[in-house]
Amino acid sequence: MDDLLRLLPAYRPSMDRISLAIHARPEVRFEERYAVSELTRWLAGEGFAVGCPAGGLETAFVARHQGSRPGPTVAVLMEYDALPGLGHGCGHNLIAAGGALAAILAARAQPDHPGTLLAIGTPAEEGGGGKIHMLEAGVFDDVDAALMFHPADRGLVARHALAAAHLGLRFHGRAAHAAKNPQDGRSALAAVQLFLTAVDMMRQFAPTTARLHGIITNGGDAPNVVPALTEAALFVRDTTAEGLADLIARITDAANGAALATGCKADIFETAPQYAGRIHNLTLANRCAGYLGELGVDLEPPSPTNPAGSSDIGNLSQAIPVIHPYLQIAERDTPGHSEQMRDAAGGPEAHDRTALMAVAIARTALDALGDTEFLTAARGEFRDAVGEPARGYQ
Repeated sequence: MDDLLRLLPAYRPSMDRISLAIHARPEVRFEERYAVSELTRWLAGEGFAVGCPAGGLETAFVARHQGSRPGPTVAVLMEYDALPGLGHGCGHNLIAAGGALAAILAARAQPDHPGTLLAIGTPAEEGGGGKIHMLEAGVFDDVDAALMFHPADRGLVARHALAAAHLGLRFHGRAAHAAKNPQDGRSALAAVQLFLTAVDMMRQFAPTTARLHGIITNGGDAPNVVPALTEAALFVRDTTAEGLADLIARITDAANGAALATGCKADIFETAPQYAGRIHNLTLANRCAGYLGELGVDLEPPSPTNPAGSSDIGNLSQAIPVIHPYLQIAERDTPGHSEQMRDAAGGPEAHDRTALMAVAIARTALDALGDTEFLTAARGEFRDAVGEPARGYQ
């Protein structure tokens, strides 16, 4: 890794600048225009051929560095969307700038690499399923492996993830004056309140692996008007697609029951593609973790007991080998999606560690491009896990 480390001082300032700029100017899913402009400008300036938009998404891009001879295609992934109302409480500014740095370091260290090195910008991880849209649009059809990392409160080679559905609900009632003639109204607010109470009751009888959490996004317009329309958002999670389907069916029954009890009607719909559980490729992940360990940053082995969220990387992991290690940037047990994690993502220690992770990912990407036996082993692990060959170079 000496060649990568020698290059790092020249490129680290750009990583810091772009990361902090994205951190200071958070953009929510599918609106990440500033982040995309900063990242694509940097990559283009370092010799990548940038295609934007990509996969039918305005804020997605594919930056390509073509090698000197035929070979596999390896992608470094970036995320850059922020959380509504919170900013970068998930540290996507680090994923963005660190991912770009990894791709640039790899291309500069070995410009005559075989195959193709991609830096792919994936928008809307926070509830928009950007990677899923891009997967379905064919962006990853020729990709052999995809590498990314995620900030966290601890370092992990891999972490399990839950399958997730993103549900939207509308309850339709009938407006009336809340004091003069409430009997003529049908309260959509009562319907959504009863629905969320039913969800609370359901938790006692849901699998221990399930997670149900929602909010009212529209509770009416005025206290003296019986609300004719209310809206809610609910995330439903479980370890398997089958468990998720069962929970969605129960949620649908609860919504229709709440509507029936209050004289309203309910609409239930999915606001984004379902997120799949994650398949770890430990052949790739352990190689990356080994390089990071050489740089003084150790990662814990995977553990099924670590708390889990959901990500659209899960869907991609069922099509090609991927890695998604976690890099500690904050004190242990700092909650994700919090002000504390947001502040850590803008701090110097987080950027120091992100730079080292970029070096480890760059070295792993070059290994996957140039070491046929290594990539074959990764693809073999994928085939054993999924039951069919991965997409990409044969």
